[in-house]
Amino acid sequence: MGVLTWEQTFDAYAQDLIDEMKVPGAFVAVAKDGQLIYQKGFGYRDREAKIPADLDTVFGIGSITKSFTCVAIMQLQEQGKLSVHDPVIRYLPEFRTPEEEHTRQVTIHHFMTHTPGLPPLSSLIPATQRSMQDDPAAEELLKHPEFAGKEPIDTFEQLMDYIAEQPIELLGPPGTEFSYSNDAYALLGTIIERVTGQTYESYVQERILQPLGMNRSVFFVEELGDDNHSTLYAAKEKDGVKEVYRAPLWWDSPTMRAAGFLKASARDMLRYAELFRTGGISGGARILSEESVKQMVSPHAKVDAIRGYGYGLGIIPFAEGVTLIQHMGGLKGITSQMLILPEAGLTGILLSNIGDAPISELTLELLNNLFSRPPGTQYASFADYEIPIAQIKEYEGTFKSGEGGEVQIRTDQDAEQLLLGMGGETLPLRPIGKDEFLFTRRGVDTLVRFVRSQSGEIKRFALGSRQLPKVEA
Repeated sequence: MGVLTWEQTFDAYAQDLIDEMKVPGAFVAVAKDGQLIYQKGFGYRDREAKIPADLDTVFGIGSITKSFTCVAIMQLQEQGKLSVHDPVIRYLPEFRTPEEEHTRQVTIHHFMTHTPGLPPLSSLIPATQRSMQDDPAAEELLKHPEFAGKEPIDTFEQLMDYIAEQPIELLGPPGTEFSYSNDAYALLGTIIERVTGQTYESYVQERILQPLGMNRSVFFVEELGDDNHSTLYAAKEKDGVKEVYRAPLWWDSPTMRAAGFLKASARDMLRYAELFRTGGISGGARILSEESVKQMVSPHAKVDAIRGYGYGLGIIPFAEGVTLIQHMGGLKGITSQMLILPEAGLTGILLSNIGDAPISELTLELLNNLFSRPPGTQYASFADYEIPIAQIKEYEGTFKSGEGGEVQIRTDQDAEQLLLGMGGETLPLRPIGKDEFLFTRRGVDTLVRFVRSQSGEIKRFALGSRQLPKVEA
């Protein structure tokens, strides 16, 4: 038997992982210098009817929508209709935070970089509530104490009132602390509407999707005129076994569409990704200036020891002279990942039809195969870091997000290691720097850090992209 190609190696890895994790369907596509070099469907877009996905099957892309929102803002800046450094209240006088001076200082740039100082808030669920009410897959979520009994948020004005009423502690002055904010992106959609006088969806359609020929990209699958879109699935645990079930209702949020509700095919997403590879051009259409693209892919905010965030895009140094520009998306029935490595001429898209699909693992091994790196190679390696045993206990506590997420940090029996408890899992934390740790889950390292107050007390836990406030020791 001859040597396996990278495609065969990746196919085998992906198929095993997708089977193990009970992912109903996924589609992966890669282009080199704008030409398709790899496409592969795994499982089915509709499991019961055994219909596979193809290059034109429409999947939800979740938060990859945020980069479209930033493209729109950059276009409006190019047209002289706004500046990213304008204060938000110039366009949204109703926007309020607990401190008036803080509110005045928040700019559009802070919204685009997730640095307005807002902690994770509970608004996404009330903002999506009307579409969730008839969905059995949302039943448990809507009963969660964080969301139960909340009034639906139907308008941008209601969303701004909701944000203003939250009893929150700001994370720091605008621009100083990164914490992922769906609210900030929802309000970028409001700014686009107020500046253009048209709906966010129609602006995106007219100025981004149509010029790029993205005719398989919609906010509502009903607009497609055919049924070549993913059927959504959800999962629940029964007697310790993961059960995947059909959950076809698409969630929607009139106020949050700019944060994560676009749907698109793999072919369309490769067209879109070209913008960031070429400096603003795809299929002969110039959508953005080179300067605007450069601003979008510059790491304006620091997320952790290796990751930065530009405008609607994450930035990771990947290999010698190669940068990975990426964004992930997730919601019920949706896990997605977009990749651009401009120096290598590569773009990629991974789409699936269930939430919490193993997209990080698939992405890492896809990149390892494309770059001929050994399986399991991480984005970065870190030397061990010693923490005096006496100090380990100060990290203990419960940290909770307004979005419903909760983690516990505890020490193990011999008090020499920290443990992270999250969603029924317990994972050891390995120290890599002062207040910085990592854990490994399903073969992928995730960096986390503890955030201290000015007096040195641990106030928050930065997990992934969100800062979770400490609720109890």
